[in-house]
Formats: sequence, structure tokens, C-alpha cells
Amino acid sequence: MSDAPHPFTIPDFRLYWLARFMAVVATMGMVVIIGWQAYDIARTDYGMSPKEAAFQLGLLGLCQFIPLALLTPVAGWAADRFERRKVAICANLIDASTAGVLALLTMADGLNLPILFLLAALHGVARVFVGPAMSAIAPNIVPAGSLPRAIALSSIAWQAGSVVGPAAGGLIYAQSASATYWVSVCLLVLACISIATIRPVVPPHQGDRRHPLRLMVEGVKYTFSERFLLGAITLDLFAVLLGGATALLPVYARDILHVGPEGLGQLRAAPAVGAALVAIWLAFRPLKHNVGVKMLLAVVVFGLATIGFGTSHLTGDALFDNADIALLGITASMLIALSMLSLLGAADMLSVYVRGSLVQLNTPDAMRGRVSSVSGLAISASNELGELQSGFAAALLGPVGAVVFGGAGAIMVTGIWAWLFPELKNARTFEPQFRATQTRIAEKETVT
Repeated sequence: MSDAPHPFTIPDFRLYWLARFMAVVATMGMVVIIGWQAYDIARTDYGMSPKEAAFQLGLLGLCQFIPLALLTPVAGWAADRFERRKVAICANLIDASTAGVLALLTMADGLNLPILFLLAALHGVARVFVGPAMSAIAPNIVPAGSLPRAIALSSIAWQAGSVVGPAAGGLIYAQSASATYWVSVCLLVLACISIATIRPVVPPHQGDRRHPLRLMVEGVKYTFSERFLLGAITLDLFAVLLGGATALLPVYARDILHVGPEGLGQLRAAPAVGAALVAIWLAFRPLKHNVGVKMLLAVVVFGLATIGFGTSHLTGDALFDNADIALLGITASMLIALSMLSLLGAADMLSVYVRGSLVQLNTPDAMRGRVSSVSGLAISASNELGELQSGFAAALLGPVGAVVFGGAGAIMVTGIWAWLFPELKNARTFEPQFRATQTRIAEKETVT
């Protein structure tokens, strides 16, 4: 792996990285404002209580998850059947159109909850096709030995975009309500141009004439037949589903920490700050040993940080002198919240890095689009269904109780998964765990 070229020496990877960064900045800026507008409209226009409005955030997550659940097999098949750049470009253009409609309706003061739910669902449609296509491009433009480092650098693009997008989105929204969406439109169009400049990435088995439904089912069956892949993918699904503190950030920003949309942007950016720092470190010093145990420990830290964030408004004043913190222009509670979210993001980045490398390197190229779609569904389910779970839990336990309960649940899931899937903790390196199975599946895929 040390003899492999650095991914940034490859022109196509530089274009890929730039496209990913711009698209993430655009979409994360959109997501922050959609969540803020949904919660604020529920509180002001509909007169809902914080618990009732938090429940609307859960419904917003559900609206994004439904198209992901329905279209994930189709998206994976499309990434393995069609030219992968074109799939990614079309999906980004759908997202750009969504941002344009949101901008126009915001300018006309024509937004309400049903419209926001509908446009959130359309955003989910775009995301379900972007994920598998972009994930399947990366292994085709860098050598296998460079892939773990490429994944770390790709994560830097994601996390850097996740820092810039929410922070800039909140600041821009405070100045002009529609401007965040217009910036997203421009960035998504530029991302499409960058993707189009990459050399064509043709799926390896385009001569396969089997029925699309059969190909989709095979991708799901392959994932579920390999305990290692199944354990790695579902660990993230259930841990993040329970520990989805970010879903309730609009509640914390508006009614608990009282920091407004600018503060919401900072809160949404904080996990990405921690994640970006870890991604940069991994890009220069990639993990080589005991990767499975480190992934499990990272999820435990993720759960602990979630609990710390949930109680930040209670512990801030007890740990810091308000007068000293005031000199920094930030409350003690906000400082604790930002610190815990940064730690949460750092732990999640380590887990994502290990899981992403293991999944990609344990999957034959002919199956990568479909397996990536299954993995993407798990990630999206953990995020969007996590928002739904957080909304339901907040309606029952209150926002603080929901966050603390979720963090404890993430820790419990890690222990259960370490017992159910010992293959995870036994993964010492990134070397493929099921080389024989990969070869057999790859040979089967090339049969016309």
C-alpha cells in the first residue's frame, strides 16, 4: 500500500474530489435551512409546542427516507448498468432543481409544511442515486492500493463540505432567506461540470442481459450472505439510527440553547469539524492494524459524545465561568455542545473510514454499485429514520431525553454487534476477508 500513488496525483480523482466537495456544501446548506424552516414554521405559523414541532422534524426525515427505501435497489442497478458519471450528473441536477424551487418559494413566502415535506422527498430521490454512482466511481479511478487513502480524502471533501455548508448556510440565511438555496443551485451545477470532465466510468459487466430485477436482488443477496459486510453495514444503521442527535439541532438552536439560525449552522458544522480533522490525519497516516476493534470503539465514543451533547445545557454553567466564556462571545452551554458534537463527528469519521474501506475492498467491482446502494440505504436509514426516531422520542421524552436515550442506545448496539458479528472485531487489516467468494461472484457476474 505504501508504493501506491497518492490519489491527488491522479487528475480524475482531483475532479472527483472537487465535485464531491461542492455538492456536499450545497446539499448540507440546503438541509440546515429546510430543517430550520420546518421547525420555525411549525412553531410560528401552526402554533405548535416544541415537542409537537420536534415531531414534524421526524416526519421530515421520514419524507426523505421513503424514496430512499423504494429506489435504493434501482439506484444500485443504475450505477452498475449505466455510465456512472451520467447517473451522478442527473441526480445532482434534480437536487439543483429542488434548491431552485425552494429559493423561489422562500422569496414568495409560499412555504408550508406539506410543501417542505414534498421537496424534502425530492431531495431524497436525488441523494439515493448520487450515493451509489459516486461511490462506484472512486475505485475505478484509483489503484486498489490507493483506495483507503482515497476514501479518507473523499471523506475530507465530505466533512469539509459539511463544515462549510451548514455554517455558511446559516449565516447566508440570516442575511437573505433565499440566498442559501441559490448558492446551492450554482454549486450543484459546477459539481456536474466537474463530474462530466472525468473520463467515462463504464460498469464492468454491461454485456450482462439478465433482468434488472434479478440483478438488484443479487446485490441485496450478496450483501446479506456475507456476514462481514452485513455486520459492518448494519452496525452503522442501528447505532446512528438511535444516536441521531443532529435531527434535533433546530430544537436546541431555537428553544434550548437560544442561538438562532446562525447558531444552528455552527451546531450542524461542529460534527464535520471533528470529522474533517480525523479524515486529514487518516489521509496522511491511514490505519493498518486492528481496524475492526477501532471501529467498534469509535461507535462507543460516538454514543458517549451524543449523551454529552444532550446534557450540554445542564453541564455548561457548572463547568465554566460565564464571565470568562462571555469574552469568547459564546455561552458555556454552547461551548460544551460544540465540543461534544465535534467529538461525535470525529468518532463517526473513524467508524465511517474503517467501514467504508472494508466494504469497498470486500466487494467485487461488478457488484460495487449494488452493494454501495445497500450500504447507502443503511446510512440514509440511520440518518432519515434516525430523524424520525428522534422526533417520536422527543414527542414522548422531550428533546433532551430523546438525545440521551439515543446515545445510550448506540453504546448498547455496539456491544450487541460485537457479540453477534465477531468477524468485525477480528478484522485486523483492510485485506479482503472473503477473497474466494469475491472471485466466484465476479466470475458469475461476467456471464452473459
